[in-house]
Amino acid sequence: MSERSSLERLLLVVSLLVMTVLAGIIGAHAGEVPLPAVPKATAGSCVAPPEVMRRSHMSMLQHGRDLSVRQGERIDGGRLTGCVNCHAVSDGKGGAVTVSSPQHFCRACHDYAAVKIDCFECHASRPEQAPKASDASPDVPASAHAALADYAKEIAR
Repeated sequence: MSERSSLERLLLVVSLLVMTVLAGIIGAHAGEVPLPAVPKATAGSCVAPPEVMRRSHMSMLQHGRDLSVRQGERIDGGRLTGCVNCHAVSDGKGGAVTVSSPQHFCRACHDYAAVKIDCFECHASRPEQAPKASDASPDVPASAHAALADYAKEIAR
């Protein structure tokens, strides 16, 4: 075996070793992506657990839209305003932030995922009254919560 082929083998082994170490270092930090800081809701429990809402809220909103706009079935409290009222973020001056603010509840995840929010082109992005931490529950009838919770279970399957 020549001196050149031995040197090439040594360089190959060292290169592979360096790449393996680098891949391990990069791989160890791959799961450490910062997550969005999502503000807490001001009221009681939501219609579904957070993991279902994260994955399926758009289907739920579209389902509600289809029932309301396309089929004419109105559910009291089963509107986007129920979500906005519960998830409003205070601006510190007695009001609530709008969707134009990075602190807005919806923007926390939508900005993170680079997804445009088009709901608020027509709908209000803040409640009519300022959010209060002392509010025990949103003004949503139990039947609306039950209907949305049933739908959340259905789409979670």
